Amino acid sequence: MNSYMYKTTAPAVVAAVIAWDAKRAAWNTKRGKLGQVFGGETSPMRSGSRSYVGGVKLSASRDLDVHWCRPDQYGYRALRSSAKSAKGTSKEERAAQVAEHERLSALWKEHCPASIDQDEAWEAMGLNPGALWLGGGVFFELDGAVFLSLGIRLDGVEQIEGAAEILGSKFEAAREQVLGRRKTA
Repeated sequence: MNSYMYKTTAPAVVAAVIAWDAKRAAWNTKRGKLGQVFGGETSPMRSGSRSYVGGVKLSASRDLDVHWCRPDQYGYRALRSSAKSAKGTSKEERAAQVAEHERLSALWKEHCPASIDQDEAWEAMGLNPGALWLGGGVFFELDGAVFLSLGIRLDGVEQIEGAAEILGSKFEAAREQVLGRRKTA
């Protein structure tokens, strides 16, 4: 599959990317707080362009199975929709488990950040996100410029203000700078 690299310094596009980066950072902060509430790292999941919290990294102990699904391949557990009591559990124990599950569900609802959708950023840049579904795309901001790698060629139909095609080597050099800054931050 072809990739087309672009760069733009158009203020509206730069502002859209900076706004998305801020929204993503705020989401990650809320996701981290959710993890603190439940005592484990939270999983950043993606479905298409949407990001959501998929679960919490907790112990694989069967004791947690009443309220949490079994861990996935990465060790994350999703909160069940309702308590799942083991056979032979007394009526009193079941009532206590239901009450505890209601408490856990309320905590989840209070602290879990709502999903966010990167399509909003693409739209704010002036690109129809549907055009990217087959080819994909990434973007980042560096020193007042937005760099894009797209699976589509920008043309008269799909256009981002001020976007000029650049060499892949220029895109990769900018990407390495951004990654280096993230590691030191």
